[in-house]
Amino acid sequence: MGASGVALAAAASHGGDTHFLGSASTMCLAHAPVLLALYLGHRFFRTATLAGLVLGLGTVIFAADLVSRHYLGDRIFPMAAPTGGTLMMLGWLIVAAGALFKTRPQD
Repeated sequence: MGASGVALAAAASHGGDTHFLGSASTMCLAHAPVLLALYLGHRFFRTATLAGLVLGLGTVIFAADLVSRHYLGDRIFPMAAPTGGTLMMLGWLIVAAGALFKTRPQD
């Protein structure tokens, strides 16, 4: 996801109306380190796996829709970007909910 964010940022820097690519790049670059942190801490953070799946899926759907709009001129499916955005927000709420639960016991 991080590499995709860098590639999209590079594509967005080459002129034209690239606001879709810039937004997709921002979301990928913002969520890549979070996904890595959730993976590294999943043994100690009860909601990490679910949060990572929801955040990752939301980011992919959101970014894919924006890239599709830029290159193909159409959405990947109706309401794709709002669906991806909603999943990202839900993923962050799942991360926050994890703070309310006891951590997993260490092996």
